[in-house]
Amino acid sequence: MTNKFKVFSMFDGVGGFIVGLNHANESAGKDFYKTTYTNQFEPGRKSQDAFEVGEYKYSTANHCNTDIMKVPDSYFDDMKDNGVNMIVGGFPCQDYSVARSKKFEKGIEGKKGVLFWEIIRAVKHIQPKYLILENVDRLLKSPSSQRGRDFAIMLAAFDQLDYSVEWRVINAADYGRAQRRRRVYFYVYRNDSGWGKHISDTYSKPEDLNDILELDGHTYDKYIFTDGLFARKFPIKGEPYKGRTHSEKLSIDYTRNDDSDYILDVSDNFTGKIWNTGVMRYGQYFTIDTEPIKTDSETLGEVVQKAKDYYIHNYDGGEAAYEEYIDNYVLKDEARIKKFEYLRGPKKLERTSADGHQYTYSEGGMSPFDSLDLPGRTMLTSEGSVNRSTHLLKQNDKFRIITPIEAELLQDFPPDWTKYKKNADGDIVEVSDRMRMFFMGNALVTTVIKRIGEELALIEKNL
Repeated sequence: MTNKFKVFSMFDGVGGFIVGLNHANESAGKDFYKTTYTNQFEPGRKSQDAFEVGEYKYSTANHCNTDIMKVPDSYFDDMKDNGVNMIVGGFPCQDYSVARSKKFEKGIEGKKGVLFWEIIRAVKHIQPKYLILENVDRLLKSPSSQRGRDFAIMLAAFDQLDYSVEWRVINAADYGRAQRRRRVYFYVYRNDSGWGKHISDTYSKPEDLNDILELDGHTYDKYIFTDGLFARKFPIKGEPYKGRTHSEKLSIDYTRNDDSDYILDVSDNFTGKIWNTGVMRYGQYFTIDTEPIKTDSETLGEVVQKAKDYYIHNYDGGEAAYEEYIDNYVLKDEARIKKFEYLRGPKKLERTSADGHQYTYSEGGMSPFDSLDLPGRTMLTSEGSVNRSTHLLKQNDKFRIITPIEAELLQDFPPDWTKYKKNADGDIVEVSDRMRMFFMGNALVTTVIKRIGEELALIEKNL
């Protein structure tokens, strides 16, 4: 079976979803997933490096470098006419990110948070069968003044378009990967799809979601524990963590047929709980705090070794050339080493707030360098700079930062994936290390997408 799904990659970055789905094709079948359209635009940047990497890597796709908020509706209509039936994307997360302080958190109302509504606009026109989306797990608790409201609004927006949503927070390291990266993944499906009809047939009426499985006097959702896409591919323990479950309607007074009143009511009045796993169908959501059944993770040391083997095999000069290459990332300035020592150490700082209030800011210490025996920590866009979050290795009594190849492998990209780009003049040029690190801080662990794609292919083939 070929070209079962023609995919539109929104907020494409350097193609993490494409890499994952292409790897899923290895078991699903040649071109089961085929990305035919991408949109990538980085506001405030003259050089559109990520877009140019996509131009170089996928010359046959229809690439767009226009701000998604400025593309006409006809852009999406053309996709529908050309058979696009799946949307994927890691939509911008700066307004939900833990990197933002609560004071400056804006959530779905923020400048980049509003880009979610471009996904909804695309869905209205394309009417895809499925969407696979990704964001930071803080989204489930945003904003701090009304926990879970932003996510509830998103659920309501999909409900209004006759879609259901399954979600799960997945830490890639819990399922064998080399990075401790927690992200929330959405599996969104049209209610009239084969899978949507299967769920309705299996669990009777959507409003019976609370009555699917009763255990120890509580109502649990068998779909979440065993039957859903995420449960099949990312196993979890068979009972809620600390008994945490919750279910209710997104809106008490309105339904999805009430146009803007429905979304507005959810925005103004949502007070429910949203845990790390759940499902929403027809305005009713059921959520459980779940625990993963963990598998042994790859370690940072194994990533370093893989990067070394790759370099020696693909570059001239053998191990001597590799050592010369690594030397470019060794910290030789004592002041820079001391700066890392300070940033990673414990501290208490006296600060003054904007209104003149004085307070003590405390920050706990962390290991002076990263262990090679553990999976890597979460990479941020600041990776490679002198920053507390930057990975710092100690080898042969020398400190160094990780290389772009190691950063790519931590995200399960092929090594040197971001080394080249095709610029506006059509020339193939190398990408700077700084940008390659930025790309990987913005990216996702592609193996998670591979596993989602594999299971979705099985679902499709067995309907």
